[in-house]
Amino acid sequence: MRDLRKFQKQTTRGLFIGFFILLFVVGIGLIGIIYGYRAALMGILCLVITSAPMGLVWLILRFMEWIVRMQQRN
Repeated sequence: MRDLRKFQKQTTRGLFIGFFILLFVVGIGLIGIIYGYRAALMGILCLVITSAPMGLVWLILRFMEWIVRMQQRN
């Protein structure tokens, strides 16, 4: 039997990576084509700034998960 948690984690990771690649490459590419490179640079800046809180939440949750695992080992 397959490890369904591992499969779920891999699938979720792949979907998030694909989403961000699509968002940055296609989104910024279209902005660059339609409005020019300066607008594309501003789009990159805006995407990075708005992605920062999600990244911080993810890091906090990973740290909390690590703490729980350390507590379960003891």
